Amino acid sequence: MRLSVALVNWNTTALLGACLRSITAFPFAGEYEIIVVDNNSKDFDEADFRQQFPQVKLIRNPDNAGYARGNNQALAVAQGEYVLLLNPDTEVTDGAVESLTEFMEAHPSAAAAGAKLIRPDGSIDRSLRSFPYPGAIAWEYLGLSRLFPKSRMFGSYRMRWFGYDKTIEVDQPMGSALILNSAALKEIGTMDESFPIFFNEVDLLYRAKQAGWNIYFVPDAVVVHHGASSTKQVRRKEMVRESHQSLLKFYEKHFKGRICPIVYYFTIACIRTSMLLRG
Repeated sequence: MRLSVALVNWNTTALLGACLRSITAFPFAGEYEIIVVDNNSKDFDEADFRQQFPQVKLIRNPDNAGYARGNNQALAVAQGEYVLLLNPDTEVTDGAVESLTEFMEAHPSAAAAGAKLIRPDGSIDRSLRSFPYPGAIAWEYLGLSRLFPKSRMFGSYRMRWFGYDKTIEVDQPMGSALILNSAALKEIGTMDESFPIFFNEVDLLYRAKQAGWNIYFVPDAVVVHHGASSTKQVRRKEMVRESHQSLLKFYEKHFKGRICPIVYYFTIACIRTSMLLRG
């Protein structure tokens, strides 16, 4: 099978329906499948869903299993050479899925590629980041990225200098519309479920880069992103704290004992300070 499309839903069933209709609205060459994992959504009517989308493979969880576990459930049954992870609050545009798939086929060393995300009003959703290396994180928390947003050094984490107008190799495209190479997943594994909401795709992509795979941004693949439809159901302070805690976990997993202790603990202090100020 050429492609599997995987979506994890939690209380965003109306948006999920729009996303699924956008996928089927545009012709896609080759065999593909769609897999939906529902995390016990309160707004989900299984009988109605199966009637509307009989071609979709549905996995229902008895509770909210989280984003990482939900995606892993889909990845476990996916049969495609490539797997497109889509958030339910997205809608693909004409040719987007084909562009991503063709790009992966033309770049066998690519573990992943991210689509160009735009907001419903047509503005660019700045969805690219570098990995959260100490320097990039320090510039963010010290405010230098806001003072010098176009600097490739100070603005490196959020890539504020980039115009989203060309194909480039990147570190971490947002997981809202991210295509993965199944061959890479067999080598590096799937998502680490100790990152239930945030930094799971960052951890996955970091492991891919460490294993020698490449990651790209493909501007020809345009996907509309309504944005944060699941996370906004939870109080902002809880999401801020969870995001910071996941970043701390990422540092402990990948950087502790591997970088200069002074740099490591200074960065940890910056993250913890930010968590206290914002949480």
